[in-house]
Amino acid sequence: MDEHRHRHTHETQRHHVPKGREYEPLHGREGHEAHGRPEHAEAALGAEKDRLTAHALHGPHEEGHVAHHAGMVQEFRRRFWISLLVTVPIVILSPMVQEMLGFTVAFPGDLWVLFLLSTFVYFYGGWPFLAGLVAEVRDRLPGMMTLIGVAITVAYVYSTLVVFGVPGQMFYWELATLIVIMLLGHWIEMRSVMGASRALEDLARLLPSEAHLVRDDGSVVDVRLDELHAGQRALVRPGERIPADGRIVEGDSEIDESMLTGESRPVGRQVDDQVIGGSVNGTGALVVEVTKTGAESYLAQVVKLVAQAGASKSRAQGLADRAAFILTIVALAGGFLTLAARSRG
Repeated sequence: MDEHRHRHTHETQRHHVPKGREYEPLHGREGHEAHGRPEHAEAALGAEKDRLTAHALHGPHEEGHVAHHAGMVQEFRRRFWISLLVTVPIVILSPMVQEMLGFTVAFPGDLWVLFLLSTFVYFYGGWPFLAGLVAEVRDRLPGMMTLIGVAITVAYVYSTLVVFGVPGQMFYWELATLIVIMLLGHWIEMRSVMGASRALEDLARLLPSEAHLVRDDGSVVDVRLDELHAGQRALVRPGERIPADGRIVEGDSEIDESMLTGESRPVGRQVDDQVIGGSVNGTGALVVEVTKTGAESYLAQVVKLVAQAGASKSRAQGLADRAAFILTIVALAGGFLTLAARSRG
């Protein structure tokens, strides 16, 4: 019976979530928008960082969202390399490039081949930007995706009209190279964002899900980490992680603080020395008097700083979106004015 109760308690502790705030992986609306609008990946992951900060002191959590975003990074990498491969013949077959570089590649149906290759790059490589364009227009928040989507669509439609007989020049190679460059940029950006997200996950996993509370009568009982309060004492056995910031009151050992402080070698600690929650105890057993828990702990402060750094990137992205909005309006207005002037002329 006791073994069954302990197993049930352990499972409850492992999946413990604070009341009033349910944890859910980034598979919902935020994940969907980040997938369709890659330049908003930081904003979506910013919300995820807030959840990670809240859960940094509550043990392991689901990792499905990590695999989800890793899949997104892989998708952008795949789209980039395939689009880059197809862009090479597009550049070679483009009449403007041949004229600038002084060579000629011509064969029956070459324009149709150019049209088909460019169509593939437009729809396959440009799909994330076209999806982002639709999403931004639907949300009435035009930004970077609107600018890119309009640019590649105008270039594709106009060049296709030229292929079918309308006088003018084709811009297929500009279209393809723009898509390839944008895919590369978003791929690199999402990799960096994923790195920050993984760093938060690693920090959140440092604390154990439970602590060995030393009662006043000397008995030891396992409790959830959120049930541990300042002033209480916790037993830390050899090889275990220290459950909270505190002061050693019994024992001495070497503490591995490398994940928290960067110190490469274990540091000797004895009675009255301070220890950091999340660090790994060495070969000696310790009794630690808890001094800080929850948001006041060293680990929580580190997680908060990392999350704030990510939020600052999101604010910079917001400025970029506003600049892209202004540039989009100016470009569209200039295009329509030019079209109107040419039509009257």
